[in-house]
Amino acid sequence: MNKSNLTQAQQKPKFSTAVNTPSYQKLIYSTLGDPDRAKRFIATITSSVAVNPALQECDAGTILAAALLGESLNLSPSPQLGQFYLVPFKSKAKYDRQGNMIEPETVKAQFVLGYKGYIQLAIRSGQYKKLNVLEIKQGELNYFDPLNEEISCNLIEDYEKRFAAPTIGYYAMFEYINGFRKAIYWSKDKMLSHADRYSAAFSTEAYQKIENGEIADKDMWKYSSFWYKDFDDMAKKTMLRHLISRWGVMSTEMQQAFEKDSSINEPEIDQNAAGIPEENPLQAAEEQNIQKVDMDAL
Repeated sequence: MNKSNLTQAQQKPKFSTAVNTPSYQKLIYSTLGDPDRAKRFIATITSSVAVNPALQECDAGTILAAALLGESLNLSPSPQLGQFYLVPFKSKAKYDRQGNMIEPETVKAQFVLGYKGYIQLAIRSGQYKKLNVLEIKQGELNYFDPLNEEISCNLIEDYEKRFAAPTIGYYAMFEYINGFRKAIYWSKDKMLSHADRYSAAFSTEAYQKIENGEIADKDMWKYSSFWYKDFDDMAKKTMLRHLISRWGVMSTEMQQAFEKDSSINEPEIDQNAAGIPEENPLQAAEEQNIQKVDMDAL
């Protein structure tokens, strides 16, 4: 990569600017089809990025690709709903054998499915009569029989007390409409071992230091993985993923979500549209719809 190309790569427009360009708007409309839906999508994603400084540093194309994936699955990017997240991921600069930079350091947006997104997709399949996942707190578990998949618990009824109690494990189960049932239980130690093994951004040792207050607030930016931010939610997602991928019915939507989870995607931008700044594809589409309505009225 020569210096001019490198400079151009480093000066890519921010999402708030890029999303209003003809090329991006053409891609959004061609993907979603409906101008009203496209407008709502742009407003929602622009708002989500605006309140997240880390996302504002991400490559605009990867934000759009991740957001369109979530929209195609009819999931909400709202952090409060927890269906899917746009997560910044920093990739290191790449060099050739001579030490010349061929790709600069970039921050890209990653599509991360939340456990509530898994539940939403499973419900839509129409196959599940019951689907549940929850953390088990200290003092609640009597036993779990893995052979018969039976669990006995006395759940703490007081919400505040239960919330404050230490988590010792996780339980997930489903039952089909036809009566087939499956249940699993993992101890927290097993979940820690799983996260430590399969997540490159997570370390059990670092997690325990954070839990013990041994990491200063000024250094917490180094621990951006969702495993550090909300271990229980990531654990519940892992339980559902493990349960459904092995024994559950997976719709086409769910298969797509499983395959794209924690992925970074690049949008297929129509470069020809970039040279037509006076044309707004969304506005043009709306005008076409108005003309169709007028013709139908004749």
